Amino acid sequence: METIQQLEHRLTELKSDFVRIQGDIEKVETTGGNVAAAMKQLTAIEDEIASVRKQIADQLKSQG
Repeated sequence: METIQQLEHRLTELKSDFVRIQGDIEKVETTGGNVAAAMKQLTAIEDEIASVRKQIADQLKSQG
């Protein structure tokens, strides 16, 4: 089981990836490219962010 600090670090990385991919999508859209694969990545990252946030909340509840 990951510690809260490890989960928070993972959350930071996921947020960074999300922002990077959003930027990539904007670039591809301006050139008329296909963004379907990148949108799938964003959805997967959103799901993982939600999962990590839940894990953090669960750990905080169990400590309190």
